Amino acid sequence: MRRWLAIAVAIAVGVTWYSILPASSVTLSPGDGRVPPVRGAIHVHTRRSDGTGTVEEVAAAASRAGLQFVIFTDHGDGTRGSDTPVYRSGVLCIDAVEISTNGGHVVALDLPQTPFPLGGEAGDVIEDVRRMGGMSVAAHADSPRRQLRWTDWSVDVDGLEWLNGDSQWRDEDWGSIGHAILTYPFRRAATLATLLDRPDDLMSRWDTLLQTRPLVAIAAADAHARIGPGGDPYGRSFSLHLPAYEQVFRTFSIALPQIQLKRDAREDARSVVDAIRAGHVYSTIDALAAPGRFLFTASSGSHRALMGDALPIDGAVRLNVESNAPAGSNIRLIADGKTIASGGPPTLEYEAASSPAVYRVEIDVANAPGTTPIPWIVSNPIYVGGRAMPDSSKAPTISETRSVYANGSVADWRIEKSARSEATLSAAPAVDGTQLLLRYGLGGTLAEGPYVAAVIATGPELTRFTGVRFTARSIQPMRLAFQARATGNDRRWGKSVYVEQMARTVTIAFDQMLPLGDATGRPVLEDVRDLLFVVDTVHTQQGASGQVWLDDISYVK
Repeated sequence: MRRWLAIAVAIAVGVTWYSILPASSVTLSPGDGRVPPVRGAIHVHTRRSDGTGTVEEVAAAASRAGLQFVIFTDHGDGTRGSDTPVYRSGVLCIDAVEISTNGGHVVALDLPQTPFPLGGEAGDVIEDVRRMGGMSVAAHADSPRRQLRWTDWSVDVDGLEWLNGDSQWRDEDWGSIGHAILTYPFRRAATLATLLDRPDDLMSRWDTLLQTRPLVAIAAADAHARIGPGGDPYGRSFSLHLPAYEQVFRTFSIALPQIQLKRDAREDARSVVDAIRAGHVYSTIDALAAPGRFLFTASSGSHRALMGDALPIDGAVRLNVESNAPAGSNIRLIADGKTIASGGPPTLEYEAASSPAVYRVEIDVANAPGTTPIPWIVSNPIYVGGRAMPDSSKAPTISETRSVYANGSVADWRIEKSARSEATLSAAPAVDGTQLLLRYGLGGTLAEGPYVAAVIATGPELTRFTGVRFTARSIQPMRLAFQARATGNDRRWGKSVYVEQMARTVTIAFDQMLPLGDATGRPVLEDVRDLLFVVDTVHTQQGASGQVWLDDISYVK
């Protein structure tokens, strides 16, 4: 009797355990003979920063998961430069970088080695990445971790991570995490998929931003193969090498349907990056169903557009979606953030009004996980009527100025610097008089906060003005920080500007300056007693030396 009871208990436990396992991925028909899309992963860390695998090990994991490319984004400031693209284990390895800013992290693609460190304010980094020819992506844009969340949506970032593998599990309750711990050893990718939700707020923000500018959305692995105390993958403390790179790569991927790889690493890397930059990319949750096929097109008159393209309007607008989505799926066509049509696979056709709109597609599968179920496929938009572009023609209007420096001596100026840095300030000859010449050398360790600054005291007239204008140039490309400082404490406000060998005239509005130190809000002009032009290791390499020329410094309004 006891034996039969034990058997019954064992069977009951086995049935209960099996019932809690997540469903395996649905195996789909590969389609109608078309060339399959190129699939890969973006936002992957290695031992070069806070991941646990080498580039070779990650490439081998990607190969086992069936991917054709991996984009590595180890943490840095742009000064290291990118490794040359190469095939490893049959997988195209492309190097990029993840840059920390005061407003979140930026994944920078296609970025050459930078002449100075990128960091500080998010808008400054986005500006520098674009100036140097790269693409900027707001990383883990809705992370539950405040220090990782993207906070400045006013800057013209080129893309966003609509899905981030490291962020998604952090809002799960302990019941869901405990369930995942129990099932991960047996159905690994499927278990990771159970931690995914559709990020409703972020998707709504994306739809809103698309009305003002093109914005590419991607699903990002953010793979470290590291989880430590408190679930933190960052740092070098004790950690478990989980979830494994291969299982993250099996959970979801990005697909590029409009390119083919030719086994030439440089040429293929160019094709992959160009496709992502153009928005010719969609995301698939492979742990739900694979291999996913998807085609999204629009036509008007003789014009035809694919995902990521702009479509001129020439009569009726027709949109078409094709997919090998599993039975029971729902294709949703979204226009300007609102679902306007839906239907089951394999096709959805829709005739739209002949007016500008931004169209994109989500495909939902039955029994998808998530408080709001995670979409199986998310496309990038087709911009019917052309892309909205940000207004970059906002030139300030100046009605009054008051000179702070124009020719003359440096008698009113002084130097401030860290203990082991060096600086001099002099009046150097110029074509029409003199200009300020700041020579600097940043000495000491990073922990000492190396800096030099040219400082001048303000007067009561400062409160009558709305900003400062000045002309600057430097011996090499760099960022120069302009700061306003209140007396008696560490309340400062700042804004950095790009300077190079060609002189640039810059106007900084006080309400553009952001708080530093103990400051909050915008500058309190009644309390400001000093203006500073600062060179520090936020934007300049430790140990660097150079020269900066300043001229025609004025208060303006």
